[in-house]
This record gives sequence, C-alpha cells and structure tokens, in this order.
Amino acid sequence: MKRVLIVDDAQFIRGTLKLMLEKNGFEVVGEAEDGYEAVNMYMALKPDIVTMDITMPDMDGIEALKKIKEFDKDANVVMITALGQEAFVKESIMLGAKGFIVKPFKEDIIIKALSKF
Repeated sequence: MKRVLIVDDAQFIRGTLKLMLEKNGFEVVGEAEDGYEAVNMYMALKPDIVTMDITMPDMDGIEALKKIKEFDKDANVVMITALGQEAFVKESIMLGAKGFIVKPFKEDIIIKALSKF
C-alpha cells in the first residue's frame, strides 16, 4: 500500500483527496496545510508520494518541493495546481516534480497519476 502525504491549504481539498485515495487503496499518512508543515512531515513520515498544492501561505509548494528534493532527491512529488499557473508547473517539473494535476480534478485522474509510483 502506497503511503501518501497530502499538502494543500484548503481543508476541503485535503479531505476530498483523502477520501479518493483511501477508497482506492492508498494510505494517507499525513496532511499539511503549508510548505513548512509539508517539509517537516515529509522528513518525519517519509511517504512514498506527496500531492503538493502550489499556491499556499507562508511557504508555497515550489519552495517546499525544493526543500523536499534537497532532503530526498528521489521524492515522488506530484504538484496540484489551478488553471492558469503553467509557469509554476514548468518550474516545478524542472525542480524535480514527477507530475502535475490541474484543479478541479477527477478521481480517475488522481488515481492514474499516483498509481505510477
């Protein structure tokens, strides 16, 4: 069972992702609402996959991705972004993100994207 850390500042999105993932055989090991929390939880939990929102307060997803990749160059981080943030998507892929999903997302897209890991 793949272990997932969900990172999003919106509790509704975290809850939706958690339900989708658990229903499809993933184990959600943690939820973070900003980049600082994400980095600390990644280091403590060492999940198999991270879903990372790009736009968050305090530390955004791009900065959190950088720090996670510094800690673990093999981290499987999938960025989740709103429409219109293509520049951030390109930057995150260049920094080592393994993929991206556009909001609003559908369950089959999420499961297909995360099942690769």
